[in-house]
Amino acid sequence: MKKLGLATALLLAMTGAQAYQFEVQGQSEFLDTTENDQNFTGAVQGTYYFKNVDSTKGPLAEAAFLNQASNFSLAYQYGQYDAPREGGRSDVESHVYGAKAEAYIPTKFVPAYASASYSHTHNDGKNEFTADDNGDRYALEVGALLAPNFLVAVGYTSIADTMAVDAFGTLANGAVKAVGEALTINEDQDAITARTKYVGAIDGTNMAIGFETGLVYGESTAYNLKTDLYLTPALSVGASYAETSGDFLIDSAWGANVNYFITPAVAVGASYVNANAENAAVDTQTVGLNAKFRF
Repeated sequence: MKKLGLATALLLAMTGAQAYQFEVQGQSEFLDTTENDQNFTGAVQGTYYFKNVDSTKGPLAEAAFLNQASNFSLAYQYGQYDAPREGGRSDVESHVYGAKAEAYIPTKFVPAYASASYSHTHNDGKNEFTADDNGDRYALEVGALLAPNFLVAVGYTSIADTMAVDAFGTLANGAVKAVGEALTINEDQDAITARTKYVGAIDGTNMAIGFETGLVYGESTAYNLKTDLYLTPALSVGASYAETSGDFLIDSAWGANVNYFITPAVAVGASYVNANAENAAVDTQTVGLNAKFRF
């Protein structure tokens, strides 16, 4: 009877949850480059919201944003990459650890926003052609919701190593775009960032639209655009584009994604990214799968 009660409680949580305080998400990407088609990444993130998040206000994917839900997250990313190089072959395993806090603060005027994050990257070279590498990354952001569900934020990012990537950026936008951002900052180490985000209902329907823009100004300049169409609160399709002015490997990338909440507590999704390279034959395509569980 106890086992039946626990199973029933779990089933109810997975099928009828309208509020949640924890979210766990995982992602894996298969990377097909001009040099090699056997590389992959995997990532996981856990988020705790300080108050229950109401998932009935709009698209399920944006429930935390629509609720202005302050939170704390931990993330881990694993990557494996090997490719031919002059005199031998690169072979590296990458481990990225991250912690992040976001806060929405009511004021007399508009809600304020602040975030702080830290990521540590350890690249473990597996042969004499690939050296070990370590790097830390710190980021701060401040902003405000200038209109309902419309966030504008600016920030500062510092990286101690060119390949110190953002663990949370990898989960949000994929490995290629995360690496491209790190290369944009490059040896300058310090960067100014800016971004906007908006989610709004489409009048007369149960659909909604979301837009995001971003700018990174470091040794070079990069920008990204992203839009999602929520056909129902549970189902969305999206497209993205990113480009950098830097004269290095990744020049631009475009992508597409689809996400579906099987229940208000369980979601699955898929993504595709096509990245163009410059000054090297490493054009890249990635196919990713992701899943979320809320409770």
